[in-house]
Amino acid sequence: MVLGPFDHDASSPALRFILLADFVYILVVAALVLNQIVRLVAARRAKSAGSRLHLRLTGVFALLALIPTVIVAVFAGLTVNIGLEGWFSDRVRQVVGSSLSAAEAYEEEHRENLAQDARVLGRYLDNAKTSTFFLNEAELRQLLGQGQAQIQRGLREAYVIDGTGDIRSRGEGSYLFDFEHPTSEQIDAANEDGLHIIQDWDNNEFRALVRLDAFPDRFLYVSRVVDGDILNLLDETKETVLLYQQLENERGRVLFEFGLIYLGFALILILAAIWLGLWFAERLSRPVGRLTTAAQKVGSGDLDVQVVEEEGDDEIAMLGRYFNQMTHQLKGQRQRLLDNTRQIERRRRMFDSVLSSVTSGVVGLDPEGRVTFVNRSAERLLDWSGDEQSLALSVAVPEFGPLFQALKSSAGEFAQGEVKVSRQGRSENLLVRMSTRREIDGRLEGYVVAFDDVTDLVSAQRMAAWGDVARRIAHEIKNPLTPIQLSAERIKRKFAPIAGEDRDKLESMTDVIIRQTNDLRRIVDEFSKFARMPEPDRRTADLSKLVADAVLLQQTGQPEVRITADLPEAPVLSEVDATMVSQALTNLIKNAGEAIETLKKKGPPDGLDPQIRVEMTTDEQGCEIRISDNGIGLPEDRARLFEPYVTTRDEGTGLGLPIVKKIIEEHGGSLTLDDAPVFEGQTHFGAMAVIRLPVTLQTETDPQTPGEKTVEKAGMT
Repeated sequence: MVLGPFDHDASSPALRFILLADFVYILVVAALVLNQIVRLVAARRAKSAGSRLHLRLTGVFALLALIPTVIVAVFAGLTVNIGLEGWFSDRVRQVVGSSLSAAEAYEEEHRENLAQDARVLGRYLDNAKTSTFFLNEAELRQLLGQGQAQIQRGLREAYVIDGTGDIRSRGEGSYLFDFEHPTSEQIDAANEDGLHIIQDWDNNEFRALVRLDAFPDRFLYVSRVVDGDILNLLDETKETVLLYQQLENERGRVLFEFGLIYLGFALILILAAIWLGLWFAERLSRPVGRLTTAAQKVGSGDLDVQVVEEEGDDEIAMLGRYFNQMTHQLKGQRQRLLDNTRQIERRRRMFDSVLSSVTSGVVGLDPEGRVTFVNRSAERLLDWSGDEQSLALSVAVPEFGPLFQALKSSAGEFAQGEVKVSRQGRSENLLVRMSTRREIDGRLEGYVVAFDDVTDLVSAQRMAAWGDVARRIAHEIKNPLTPIQLSAERIKRKFAPIAGEDRDKLESMTDVIIRQTNDLRRIVDEFSKFARMPEPDRRTADLSKLVADAVLLQQTGQPEVRITADLPEAPVLSEVDATMVSQALTNLIKNAGEAIETLKKKGPPDGLDPQIRVEMTTDEQGCEIRISDNGIGLPEDRARLFEPYVTTRDEGTGLGLPIVKKIIEEHGGSLTLDDAPVFEGQTHFGAMAVIRLPVTLQTETDPQTPGEKTVEKAGMT
């Protein structure tokens, strides 16, 4: 408005005030917009519903306002610059310069002519004064008129004035009413320079003030008529050229002020667009935000949420109504699903409870033979860690692979077999049963693998079979042994004296018969012991003392092995047969020493220090005796060591460990074989026998009578 209708230039105070007011207005609106943006960014950081959409819409509106504004700004800047280039081109500059030169030449011509004529007339008067010393005013006036007439270009007026500007003489046509009194500054300038030209465009004349040197305090004051319009045009031309030069020098500032004006206007538009975008985005994002918040609540399980339905029939209002209908329907469907899920969950818990409580291992397979379900017994029997899900059965349990392939290749629905597996150095016999699972329509749904650990059953069967065999062998062999031995002795006594030279051979042969008969009798005695283990004569005994006696006996019998014992100081009482328990402990410590001897024969490791460690600990459940060595160790099929006639030594009978196991079990305990820990300073580990026996707990019933005690039997681990 100021640049246009009010016709102000770019540097006017009014325009600056308007720009300042616009600047204040922009700051206020920008502060409001910035406040809204800060709140929007804070809501975005807080992840409020609808904040992202609100921010995007605002950004889109601002971008849509900014892009055309920038394009127009570039175009306007180029247009203004091109326009200024046309205004300040060389041709325009040459035209302006030529106009100024022509006006200045006209002015200079009149100025020089008047100065020349004034000097000539002044010298004329000075010469006359010099030639005539006494020259009165009348003569001076006559000389002034003559000289004025002799000037070819003509003078309008001619005066002789004094230093105060008063007229002393007048020439032809010089009247008092036309006299323009010179100023003291003009007189001083003429007195100093000798000549001073006075421009009077209003009266259309040039006036010259010349100092007369021959006259004291006198000046020649002449005038000539000129075209005042031309001279006024000269001033205007000068002013125009000066303005043109000023604008050319301030060209950059003009562009800057124009850009500033446009920038302010663009800021107003952009801020208005952002404000409009914020308003519109808020109206659009508010229902969307409500829907987002409601959707989050629905996702978290709250189906009772309802959104405020907008008025109208547009898509936003319809979306709110449809959302409320959807949540209402979802609530009903979820309730039905929950009821079904509860029933399924009850059935599943019952199914899992049954499968988890059974001692048989159960594994579920999909149609491709991958593991989908494993119960606890299966994990225990197969020593699984729980990461076998989705593995093929032949990969998870390679021993089951042949039986599973046989089931798949056969036309039957069932397969059964005994499979031997090895886990953590232990061999186990599993009775495996596999069957197919089919859907209602007969399609294959998967397979079920069920198995039981029959290792103890097989071992018991073998033990029973060996016991029966031992009884039969002892019965059949023991009876003829005595007659054979007696017959050999009689032959030796009767025929030795008459054998002569063959007496030595006869005695050696009969000695062999007697010796082998004794060996057979010893084997038969072992068979009898194994077949008919006597019932233990249980009496209260100190297990700690029994262990200490067994250790002392073996320390004497095995001096080359370092045997150490870590036993409790307090007595450990238990109802046991001391003779049978001592026999079992002695046998185990002796076997540990023999394992070390076997390792020495096969080539001991460097730095072997033969050691046997016996440790005994007690707790509320009983006592535990650990007999460890650093001998040859246990074989992979360690479970068979408890079977009769299974031994790792050439000279062993294989009945020692079975007898020891029966003794321990007869006393309500257990015997297991495991790998021994590596002893300090050693690199080799051997075997460890772990015996668990129940103990009796002694409780004083009356402090007054310490001799009376109540003995309670502890359970076993």
